[in-house]
Amino acid sequence: MQLRYQIREGTLKVSELKFEYPDELVATRPAEASRVLWVESAFSEISTSQALDRIPAGDVLVLNNTKVLKRRVFALENELEILFLGQLKIEGQEEFWQVLFPSKKLKIGAEIHLPLGKKITLVEKGRPQIVRSDSVLNEDYFQAVAELPLPPYIQKARGERHAEEADESWYQTAWASEPGSFAAPTASLHFSSQDIHALRKKGVEVHELTLHVGLGTFLPVTSEDLDQHDMHEEWAQIPIATWTAVQAAQNSGRHVWALGTTVTRALESAGQGLLTQTQTGLQGFTKILIQPGYTWQVVDRLLTNFHQPESTLLALVAAFSDLNTVKSAYQYAISRGFRLFSYGDLSVWIKAKSPVHLKA
Repeated sequence: MQLRYQIREGTLKVSELKFEYPDELVATRPAEASRVLWVESAFSEISTSQALDRIPAGDVLVLNNTKVLKRRVFALENELEILFLGQLKIEGQEEFWQVLFPSKKLKIGAEIHLPLGKKITLVEKGRPQIVRSDSVLNEDYFQAVAELPLPPYIQKARGERHAEEADESWYQTAWASEPGSFAAPTASLHFSSQDIHALRKKGVEVHELTLHVGLGTFLPVTSEDLDQHDMHEEWAQIPIATWTAVQAAQNSGRHVWALGTTVTRALESAGQGLLTQTQTGLQGFTKILIQPGYTWQVVDRLLTNFHQPESTLLALVAAFSDLNTVKSAYQYAISRGFRLFSYGDLSVWIKAKSPVHLKA
């Protein structure tokens, strides 16, 4: 059963998550040195190295090791941009794929020509759409012709739809190892393998999990009441070692730091009992929607980027802190020229309340 959470006497209105920002603050590439907004009893700006220094020995830091798939293909006609989400397994049938692209002007049966002589036919409209391929589309094909699915706001800010060559490294984390995401866990882009090694050396327990970012990251919230928003499911997998370390930290009063909202969603899904216990850990699809009023089970320290207005990610941060604090923090950051969104700067949020202790 997937849980929904209420706020105040009603649900959070998406319009409450709206804020204004100047277009020039949308980061189009990573900065050589990220700025960090530390949010505790007050707002303060520190460096990424200072932020790492504030994670004490014995605490647990959890990373997402997902790897972004190259699945954005430009058609030969009008450079129609098609995101290949996944193949539909239909025994004895031709290749069918779920895709996402602007299909409003196309009719069912329309043929779309792709690079290297491939062709797809539109079979079903909707979000996502379904197409039929005339030949096999495998990993070798996507590696040859596809690009990483950069967020549309980066394309808009650059004035260029195609990715840059450097995005191949910029838009993957240093520890990306499990292919399956359609967007990067961008809080991790601020740190290197050397940073993580230094944390381990001083006694921080660093562990990994996997959450593959899915279709929902590309789709807007369509309901004014966030409680009515249909979250798309995402696959999460938490190894036994990671979950054991998290539980031990909580039971001994140490803190659990989540590097990004994807880690947060995975850990909280486990804490809410939404993942299945297996011999290797916890796993399953989750549609958890975290908004103000949510009762936190696991995470009490959050490192995350600055998120888009009217998004479920911003609602998650508001649930971790509170809506007024988030709005004030964002206003503070914008007034001081912090860079926004996927390639932007970092924020660190410290919960004032003690963590909920879980039984092992």
